[in-house]
Amino acid sequence: MLQSRIRLSSFRLLRLFQLRSAPFGRYSYTSISTPTILPKESIKYKWIDEVEELELYEPGGYHPVMINDTLHNRYRIVDKLGYGGYSTIWLARDDQLQRYVAIKVNISSSSLSIPRREVNSLRALSRSTSNAQCGPSPIDGRDAIPKVLDEFSIEGPNGTHLCYTVIPAQGNLREASYSRLFPMQIARGLSARLALAVSYVHSQGFVHGDIHLRNVLVRLPTNFDALSIDQFKEKFGAPEMVPICRVDGNLLPPNVPTKAVVPLYLGKKAHEFTRADVDGLMLSDFGEAFTPAVDQRLGRDCHIPIPKRAPEAFLQPESPLSYPSDVWSLGLAIWEIVGMKALFSDSEPRDEIVAEQIDVLGFQSFPLAWRQIWERPSSGELDIEEPLPHQPNDYRDNWPPLEEAFEEFIQKYRKMRPELGTFDDDETRAFLILMRGMLTFQPEERLTIEGVVKSEWMQKWALPAMSTC
Repeated sequence: MLQSRIRLSSFRLLRLFQLRSAPFGRYSYTSISTPTILPKESIKYKWIDEVEELELYEPGGYHPVMINDTLHNRYRIVDKLGYGGYSTIWLARDDQLQRYVAIKVNISSSSLSIPRREVNSLRALSRSTSNAQCGPSPIDGRDAIPKVLDEFSIEGPNGTHLCYTVIPAQGNLREASYSRLFPMQIARGLSARLALAVSYVHSQGFVHGDIHLRNVLVRLPTNFDALSIDQFKEKFGAPEMVPICRVDGNLLPPNVPTKAVVPLYLGKKAHEFTRADVDGLMLSDFGEAFTPAVDQRLGRDCHIPIPKRAPEAFLQPESPLSYPSDVWSLGLAIWEIVGMKALFSDSEPRDEIVAEQIDVLGFQSFPLAWRQIWERPSSGELDIEEPLPHQPNDYRDNWPPLEEAFEEFIQKYRKMRPELGTFDDDETRAFLILMRGMLTFQPEERLTIEGVVKSEWMQKWALPAMSTC
C-alpha cells in the first residue's frame, strides 16, 4: 500500500527544526549550522519549503544531485533523506552489492574541515577496541556508531565534493517522539544504549560534541535491502520534486539542480518502537567530534544547538571543552527520551537558556565566578548580544525546579497514558539523582560517563531493559 510522504517545516533555517502539523520530517547525519561560503551577490531562488538553502548551490557549496543520478559508477540515487548546512543526504541503491545506503554529499569548500573530521572520527572509532575489564564495557556501544562503508570524491560544477556512505536509518528519535511517549521499557533501553554509545566514544578518547535527539538514529531493518527500486517507490511513493526557479525569472545556471527534492521520512512513531529499534540505535553526526588530548575545542567554538549546550560553553568561552560537555548533553537527551517535554526551551536565545538552567538547578549551585559574570551591569546595547551571558532585564516566567519539572514534563504525561508505563517512587528517586549528577554546573564535578553507566538508574532499570523490552 502506498504510504504518503510526510513533510516537515523549518524553524530557524539550518539551525533548529520546528515541526508544524505533522510529527515527522527529515533526518541528517550532519551539522545543521550554515557555512559562510556565499559570494556577496548570490543568485536568489524562489523559496521552497522543507528543502536545503538553494543559494548554497554555488562554487564551494552543494553538488547538484538529481534522482536517478549514479555516483561513483555505483550508487543510483533513489530519494533524499535529509540535508544540513554542510551536506545533502541521499538514499541510494548500491548496484554492486544490491543494498541501500545513505550517501552524504558534502559541500566543496576547500577550507572546510568538518567532512574530513567526521570521516576520520568514524574510521578511528570503527578500528578502536576497549580495555575495560569489568562491568558494562564501553565496547557494548561500539555497534551504535555508524561505520563508513565507502568513501569517494566527485567532481562537479561547484567543485570537488567528499562523499561517504553508511547504513541508512529510518529516522531520528526527535521526530519519532514529537508529541508522543516511548513505552517505558523502550525509553529505558534507548537511554541505556545511547549512554553505552557515548561511553564507547569517550573510552576511545573522543568527545562527540553534538549530542541531541536529532543525531540519534535508528537503523532500517535488514529486509529493506530486498526491495527493488520499483518496489520501494510502490511502498513509499515516488520522490516529491519541486521545480527550482530564480527570483529574477532568468534561466537556472548549470550548477543548480532543476528540481528540489523534499526529504522522505521512513521512521516509526514512538509508541510503535520495539526491541529491534532499541538494538538499532545509532549515534550519528561526528562533524563536531574532537579528541581533547590532541585538539583544543574552546567553548566559543561549540556548535551544538543552544538549548542542549553545557553552561561552561557560555560562561567560559575561552576555556577548552572536554568530556563533561557531552555528559550534560546526554543528560538532556535521556530526559527527552523518557519524557514529553525538553528540560529547557527549544526556541529561546542564549541568556534565557542560562536563566532556565539556573531556575531548574538552583542558584545556590551556580558557581560564584559565573554569578559575577551573570549579574554584571548591562552594557545597555539592547540589540547586540554581549560576548558573555547576562541576566535578562525583562520580566520572565521562572522555569520549574528539577523535581517539579520531572512531574510536569515527564510523569504527568505518563500518568495520562498509563499503558505506556510510569515511574514509581524508587525509580523517580534514582532518575533524579542521575540527572542531578549529569547536570551539575561545574564540569569537573559532573558525573563521568563511567559514573552514568554505573548509576543506580542505569543498573537497575535502563540497562536491564535492553534485553527485556
